[in-house]
Amino acid sequence: MSSIPQAPLFHPARTIDEVADFLADPVRAADFPETILRFRNDRAAATIGLDTLNDADWVRHFGRFEPLPGSLPEPLALRYHGHQFRVYNPNIGDGRGFLFAQMHDRAGRLMDLGTKGSGQTPHSRSGDGRLTLKGAVREILATELLEALGVETSRTFSVIETGEALHRGDEPSPTRSAVLIRLSHGHIRIGSFQRLATLGEEDNLRRLTAYALRHYYGEERGDDADAPVRLVRLVIERTAQMAASFMAAGFVHGVLNSDNINVSGESFDYGPWRWTPTFDPNFTAAYFDEQGLYAFGRQAEAIHWDAVQLANALLTIADRDALVEAIEGYAPAYRKAIVERVLWRLGVTPRSEREDIAVVTALETALFASKVEIDRFYFDWAGGQLRESADPNLYSNEYFEPLIRTLQGYAPSRSFDHPYWQGAGPCSMHIAEVEAIWAPIADADDWTLLENKVQQIRQLGEAMW
Repeated sequence: MSSIPQAPLFHPARTIDEVADFLADPVRAADFPETILRFRNDRAAATIGLDTLNDADWVRHFGRFEPLPGSLPEPLALRYHGHQFRVYNPNIGDGRGFLFAQMHDRAGRLMDLGTKGSGQTPHSRSGDGRLTLKGAVREILATELLEALGVETSRTFSVIETGEALHRGDEPSPTRSAVLIRLSHGHIRIGSFQRLATLGEEDNLRRLTAYALRHYYGEERGDDADAPVRLVRLVIERTAQMAASFMAAGFVHGVLNSDNINVSGESFDYGPWRWTPTFDPNFTAAYFDEQGLYAFGRQAEAIHWDAVQLANALLTIADRDALVEAIEGYAPAYRKAIVERVLWRLGVTPRSEREDIAVVTALETALFASKVEIDRFYFDWAGGQLRESADPNLYSNEYFEPLIRTLQGYAPSRSFDHPYWQGAGPCSMHIAEVEAIWAPIADADDWTLLENKVQQIRQLGEAMW
């Protein structure tokens, strides 16, 4: 195992060893024909002390999966079950990904590097364990914009093209392949607790509960009788914040199954995501979501339902009434979070609970009725006042009158001098632009549009803070 030159801020960890005996299977990464570096997130790498790697070492670790010194000696595919579109499935798990490494970031938080498209595992079933390059590009775009809009999300850390021709039913085939690395606070899903509950492994449920409390919520001890209830309360609060963040961002995850909900409350695993152009509660991201289960306006309900499955999984090791009380905390937590997230995106300083709720109610009502694009509205009304460059005709109607009244007296919460706010319009990410960014990559290996878009998104992120 090699050392990492000039990486004094890299602090490796192996905390997963505490639970790996029942949570994971050692696996090997696929041996790819090629490893062409397409995207490296040095901004994210700097937070864990890996930004000083040269490209050759980067590819060795994140394309050939040579272990990072002091971290995991071999990749681990995590085991989990889960409800998929409300149907319980015991035959899932990490089928095309694994946990590659752990470390602590500059703030001391435990961080994971996990993969997508790294090859087959014992949980692959009939899948090839691979990821399309287009899927990797889409994940770059999703995570970059979510981060800019203040959503707690995994970050796309690396994309390496792997030189295989993949066949897929939902895009032209054969298509190019890639392996993606994501940086996140954790990869423990609600589905891992469901698996242990289904198998009757109560001792391991307690161990996993203690692990989550210790490493995601900073508790010194998590092995007492009240630990499962405390975990549910904490997950309820963070998942409510995640749901509110999606709504304020206008984002539709697409597949909010319980195996896609992380107990750290961090959004991750982006497949058929989309941003809804307008405030349309029925807007869906996945073509196969025929019933609209995970539509834009149902995401808070769906995430709550998943969190309830965590409580159900812990029933055998916790007091039922206490668990019920914990999950009942979701609605007030969401109401609080949606007000905070909308006011943050609007860029106004909160006043009173009553006034703040009135603003959010009027805002959502106006957006729904007027069909003004969400991103356009937040750009035009940054700081709570209509910008001089905005088209007043968009807002001079009965739909916006209540909102204009409720915003009177609100003060900006940050400066709007950043060059982003002097531009012609908002940085958005709708499906037509996603396809436009992908087309030159597919046709001419031209990555210019993607690179430019990432820079535009990061400019938005700078302007929001």
